[in-house]
Amino acid sequence: MANEENLKSWKPGESGNIKGRPKGKLNRSTIAKRWLTTNQKYVNPITQTEEDLTQEDIITLALVKKARQGDSRAYSELMNSAYGKAKESVDITQFVEQPLFPDVQEDDCNKEDTKTQ
Repeated sequence: MANEENLKSWKPGESGNIKGRPKGKLNRSTIAKRWLTTNQKYVNPITQTEEDLTQEDIITLALVKKARQGDSRAYSELMNSAYGKAKESVDITQFVEQPLFPDVQEDDCNKEDTKTQ
């Protein structure tokens, strides 16, 4: 069972993480970007020549290779990276107008009006 003392919110000016993240500590995004931009000599599988490529280039080329071998997921990821994900669309041309209250018939309303006149 949870300790009720732990469920109380902090008082204004207090913090549960007093020291916080140390200054200069890099976040995961910064570290990933640094490694993805690291260069390496690599034989380009498309041109068959050795090139100085970034890790991001090498990974993208691996996806291209898998897509060319018929991997539809690799192809989909490449297309999403290059052109963005396709937005979901709704076909409104198939809309069929229906009454708000299907149990009330339009003719019944007109009959009542003619009886009162």
